[in-house]
Amino acid sequence: MDIEPILRRIHDRDYTVGVVGLGYVGMPLVLEFCRQGFRCIGFDIDPAKVEQLERGESYIQHIPAEPVTAFIREGRFIPTTNYSRAAEADALLLCVPTPLGRHREPDLSYIVNTGESLVPHLKQGQLVVLESTTYPGTTDEVLREVLERGGLVAGKDFLLAYSPEREDPGNADFSTGKIPKVVGGFDEASLQLADALYRSIVVSTVCVSDTRTAEAVKLLENIFRSVNIALVNELKIVYGKMGIDIWEVIEAAKTKPFGFMPFYPGPGLGGHCIPIDPFYLSWKAREYGISTRFIELAGEVNTSMPAHVVRCLSAELNRRGLPLKDARILLLGVAYKKDVGDVRESPGLTLIELLQAEGARVEYNDPYVPHLPRMRKHDLDLESVPLSPESLAAYDAVLIATAHADFDYLEIVRHARLVVDTRNATALITEGREKIVKA
Repeated sequence: MDIEPILRRIHDRDYTVGVVGLGYVGMPLVLEFCRQGFRCIGFDIDPAKVEQLERGESYIQHIPAEPVTAFIREGRFIPTTNYSRAAEADALLLCVPTPLGRHREPDLSYIVNTGESLVPHLKQGQLVVLESTTYPGTTDEVLREVLERGGLVAGKDFLLAYSPEREDPGNADFSTGKIPKVVGGFDEASLQLADALYRSIVVSTVCVSDTRTAEAVKLLENIFRSVNIALVNELKIVYGKMGIDIWEVIEAAKTKPFGFMPFYPGPGLGGHCIPIDPFYLSWKAREYGISTRFIELAGEVNTSMPAHVVRCLSAELNRRGLPLKDARILLLGVAYKKDVGDVRESPGLTLIELLQAEGARVEYNDPYVPHLPRMRKHDLDLESVPLSPESLAAYDAVLIATAHADFDYLEIVRHARLVVDTRNATALITEGREKIVKA
């Protein structure tokens, strides 16, 4: 396929980019392409999201509404639920969820369903790029097979590539345009075209030999974090039994200028990537008769952390003559990381459910999550309660699950009866140290 005319159109910004999935990955991509002069069509199956965007509203806390409104008004961004408009796009970037099933098996239904929705509208010369995290071979073995059902052939009629998302929601230092993009193509033309497209919006690209390698890169990034977080989570328990503060150990260790990288413990893993992605590789490895022991062990350690926190809380209440059953517990933070409103796979949700299962009366406060709606795995239906000196004093324990910068930790410690800190958020507070327990 002669891609030179297409490359010229990308250079001249005479090129329409379709982004499928307007969530934490898709929306930043849309805005970056629009900023760089491209026309974007955004697709989502949720009409409520599209309606909010059309009203000039942003449903993602760290994405301001102003540029969304401006790009829609200028005609540069068109949000829609109508997949027939995919025929208007020159490139289609798929940013859809890849969750795990009940038995930790990959759930590729969003990729397959999206591919099936696009098949009737696929056209000659179109570029399709998968960005969703998945196991090596998905782009070539799963998505390509779905897209070719319409009669067009990858590499001959349309181009196909994989470029893993690398978003870090809420990280102002590394917005979409500042993060290098890994790109792997089904063939050389696909690689060249995808590379040119992404080079037009990001600081640099890293081309790899094929889509499978690009898929493996993303898994390595997240497995690396999962394994190291599991290590410090395990050391937290070991050192805790010895009366040693793991946080102090890490702070001292990271002064070594080589050979050490700090990772931090917590109440469990959250977000769409780190708790899920390693199991995509362990599942695929079984196809080759390989047991991924490091990945499985890290998963076991990390998923056990919420239960460890509940045991610590229960033990401390018992020490004070209070049972966990019927205790009033305030959870501070339900987002999976500080200063964002993202609750995907958040350990805070698991903590609430574990505490409720033990008979505790649980409420939460999170300035970024005013309501916990029905979700795929959780149905808590709770509202964030206000904080005040009086309300803090009324709880038997305050459990810090997410260390939002908005929280006044001195006031929390001052008025709470007991503070269980899973994030070292109270490290600098000297007043009321006898009320603080790290878990």
